[in-house]
Amino acid sequence: MAKPYKNSQAEKKEQIAEMFDNISAKYDFLNRVLSMGIDILWRKRAIKLLKPYNPKKILDIATGTGDFAVEAISLNPNEIIGVDISDGMLAVGIEKIKKKKLEQIIKLENGDSETLRFADNYFDAATCGFGVRNFQHLEKGLLEINRVLKQGGTVAILEFSKPEKFPIKQLYNFYFKNILPLLGRMVSKDNSAYTYLPESVNEFPYGDNFVAIMKNCNFKTVKAKKVTFGIATIYIGVK
Repeated sequence: MAKPYKNSQAEKKEQIAEMFDNISAKYDFLNRVLSMGIDILWRKRAIKLLKPYNPKKILDIATGTGDFAVEAISLNPNEIIGVDISDGMLAVGIEKIKKKKLEQIIKLENGDSETLRFADNYFDAATCGFGVRNFQHLEKGLLEINRVLKQGGTVAILEFSKPEKFPIKQLYNFYFKNILPLLGRMVSKDNSAYTYLPESVNEFPYGDNFVAIMKNCNFKTVKAKKVTFGIATIYIGVK
């Protein structure tokens, strides 16, 4: 199991919270730079796939600084709740939401994806951007998302995958293993965070493997849509 801090005895969950606390001040800037802004388009695409379901209550898992929650405003919901285990990331997100004057609809709070506080069948939809590969127990987190969704509710999961065709595969691997960790260390001052990223992506069961896992976690129909040559994938699952 990939963890950010290899010399630490803490559980993955605790290390993830510490890592994101450490990089929270620079996270949005690094995201834009390291992805060249493509992550914004990916989130827009994922939200567009939720539009036909017209969700009014939305849960954003591993919300971080709230980018997915803010994007979900375009669905015209009544309520969006974002949960994350990093107080540092949440603090940045809360300020962002205040500046955008969205605090009447979006609420961010500390919460663990594997033990959500919400009642069964509460949300119409859930989103998760680049968060499921950080779950300590992947299936447990997916089952919790399923539990809090209404029957017929939908989850949109955006996660890194791995391109499989030449030359994108080779360029992607070089960038992820060499350039990205170097830039991440220079800007964030956390030596482990952007080394952990390619390790966690390499370990993640993307594509058909993740579709099968979602189906095993009680999602009846699951579709996977590759974006940008397979660098990332949007998974849409219906309860």
